[in-house]
Amino acid sequence: GKWEHALQLFAQMLQRNVETSTITFNAAISACKKGSELDKALQLFGSMPRSKVQRSTITYNSLMSAYEQSGEWKKSLQLFCSMDCNKVEANTITFNTMISACRKVGEWVLALHLLSLLAPGNLKVDIITFNAAISVCENGGAWERALQLFSHTTRSELKPDTITFNAVISACEKRGRWMAALQIFSAMP
Repeated sequence: GKWEHALQLFAQMLQRNVETSTITFNAAISACKKGSELDKALQLFGSMPRSKVQRSTITYNSLMSAYEQSGEWKKSLQLFCSMDCNKVEANTITFNTMISACRKVGEWVLALHLLSLLAPGNLKVDIITFNAAISVCENGGAWERALQLFSHTTRSELKPDTITFNAVISACEKRGRWMAALQIFSAMP
């Protein structure tokens, strides 16, 4: 696939002593994620300091996403926590990735905590953030929290989309809250 070709090109760059940068490492780590090659992504991440290449927010986001894809949400969380110590700023994508990682294991309390960290800061919360948080609540059986998040999106400048509606309807349905699900369904544009 294309990810294999990207890694081959990166390897050729190293063999030919072509100068690498944060961007080339990020592209290679992203290619590893696409190819489900977590071990290779970790090797690249680990080799960046030796190559005197600075890790960026995108570097961390790519590796956290690879961890999340591999079902290793706790390692993704550890990496997230290490960003501050390494003086790398998290962005909205970082938080979206972490909330999404929580979704797979139903860690809705942690996901809502992460969401609360976004509120007072300068980071922009988007509908993707809320969709991920609502989906975490759905998977964790927290249908009331899903409804609260949905309500917040309808009162804010965020525009709920099909994913938003599907997630909150599913959260209600999974807990047998058919009336609430029907109300949400009837509110769909």
